[in-house]
Amino acid sequence: MAGVTSINLVEHALLVSIQDDITDTEILELQDRLSNKISENRIDGVILDISALEIVDTFVGRVIAQLAGISRLLAADTYVVGMRPTVAVTLVELGMYLPEIRTALSLTHALTQLRRL
Repeated sequence: MAGVTSINLVEHALLVSIQDDITDTEILELQDRLSNKISENRIDGVILDISALEIVDTFVGRVIAQLAGISRLLAADTYVVGMRPTVAVTLVELGMYLPEIRTALSLTHALTQLRRL
């Protein structure tokens, strides 16, 4: 089903898989679920898996920034994994500056970075 996201606990991090065609309603639900899970558990980081996204626009960029902002306010670092080169180029071309977000090549790499904190 397009747009459906999942949140899974992996070690002391939440893995959030963002699917293509996510809607505004689903984003609001995801924000609520994410903030609740961060506050209910001892979470060191949030890992946003965007490997399902073939293209991005300002909406998706804003979604990523909002999720990172929520995580940061709740004392969790944010990593983005699964970014395709075309997605990275598009984010730069759109002028999306995401200072609160770190990138990692894979889930394993992100978890290794979180363990070092």
